[in-house]
Amino acid sequence: MRESELAVIGDAELVEELSLLTTQTARMRARMADIMAELERRRCAARSAPATATRR
Repeated sequence: MRESELAVIGDAELVEELSLLTTQTARMRARMADIMAELERRRCAARSAPATATRR
């Protein structure tokens, strides 16, 4: 959105848009954290899997 487009939008609409974007950003950050945690869990599992197999 260009500055000229923002100039014609009212304050309430701008605040609503900002709120929506903030919510979306928070959801994206939470999803990213979930994905990073899952990748770390898988890495740890992959590291311990060979050690577990040799202990048998």
